[in-house]
Amino acid sequence: MDVFLDLDGTLTDNRLGIVRSVRHALSEMGAETPPEEALLSWIGPPLQTSFLEHFRDQVRAGHAVTLYRARYREIGLFENAVYPGVPRMMDTLRAAGHRLWLATSKPHVFARRIVAHFDLEPRLDGVFGAELDGTRGDKTDLLTHAKGQTGAETGVMVGDRRYDMVGAHNTGLTAIGALWGYGSRGELRDAGADCLAASASDLPDIIKELVP
Repeated sequence: MDVFLDLDGTLTDNRLGIVRSVRHALSEMGAETPPEEALLSWIGPPLQTSFLEHFRDQVRAGHAVTLYRARYREIGLFENAVYPGVPRMMDTLRAAGHRLWLATSKPHVFARRIVAHFDLEPRLDGVFGAELDGTRGDKTDLLTHAKGQTGAETGVMVGDRRYDMVGAHNTGLTAIGALWGYGSRGELRDAGADCLAASASDLPDIIKELVP
């Protein structure tokens, strides 16, 4: 089976890197900088979408993305930690014969550095992410592209936000919600999660039950 895995909030906890880089961008632009807790909803959606919703102005949102990335590529990438049980979960799934693909709305140039740094890259069959201009930042577009590149006809998408669940259903994948991330049980259920996993260590058994 093909298993598509989200990155932020699913394989790694990049809360500090994302939130501090967002606050840096807002501060540099002279905008109000909310406390870290208030920016947790920014973890998961495409960055361009979040800044555009904040500023309601395409030019200012684009400038904020540039400021964010200037800090993120040097510092924020590694203000990060792998969730407990993730490496073992990935090893177990690969040993069972599943193909593992990273499917993240984060630009793939950043995603590749992160999975390499945390020794997750050897556990993946490939990495799919957005382009820096926002292309394939939408999870449906990303998964459509990933399925086309991998030849996957069926499979599962594992993620912690509603975007992952919606993208899964729009592309014919089973949607598994990761409760250890930043989306609530209600958010995932409302978005159509087919099942929920309480921890990374639960995933192999859940996926085993889905195999015909």
